[in-house]
Amino acid sequence: MRGVVFAVVFLIGLVFAQDKARVVQTPYEAPFRVVVEFYFDEPEKIRPALEWVSNIIYVLSREPYEFIPGEDIDIVVVIHGTEIVTLAKKNKEKYKDVWERIESMSMYGVKFKVCKMAAELIYHYKPEDFPEFVELVPSAITEILHWQQKGYAFLLPQVFERRRAIEEIR
Repeated sequence: MRGVVFAVVFLIGLVFAQDKARVVQTPYEAPFRVVVEFYFDEPEKIRPALEWVSNIIYVLSREPYEFIPGEDIDIVVVIHGTEIVTLAKKNKEKYKDVWERIESMSMYGVKFKVCKMAAELIYHYKPEDFPEFVELVPSAITEILHWQQKGYAFLLPQVFERRRAIEEIR
């Protein structure tokens, strides 16, 4: 009898089986809080890393979630690698697209915090070298731990250099 029941269930499964992946809507819940660490070996890697942050806002602010950025979505970005130079006023024109992107995200409530220790000791920047949409914090490491202790999820974007075209690897 058990074998017959198994066979019937198996056959029903075959009948309703699809030959494609299922699309699911994970039931994300507000508040959605994340601390993102930027620590890159090349300043230009900030661009694709900002895409990770944009993706969070994009997905959660649309149907079916419709979270409100700055209220339901709280993102803190902690910066302490070579990408610090992209936020120095003297480099504004060189990284104009980065500035515009960060200013825009700031309007959505994303907070950008630069490690004061790295900025001063490694890059010799002072607070006045940064724009108003950046906050200097004592230490990136303690800042990340602080937000994690407050219940924020931790995200470390992995930025890889693609050496071949998508068409090549598909």
